[in-house]
Amino acid sequence: MFLYIKAYRQRAKISVPKMAELTGIPVRTIEALEKRGDCLVSNALKITDALGITLNDILTPPPENDNQG
Repeated sequence: MFLYIKAYRQRAKISVPKMAELTGIPVRTIEALEKRGDCLVSNALKITDALGITLNDILTPPPENDNQG
């Protein structure tokens, strides 16, 4: 199951270093998670909390035309 961590992070306009700061997850780990597309549930919860989304959201690509911006 692929997690769309990078897509949601970029959509939120949050850099990897800022995501690391918000979640307490090291930058290298976030980079690896985004590349692999999977992670521990504990890390997924930290990431979704920082992004203001649900675990269910992160399982599907973010909508492209959603008036965010």
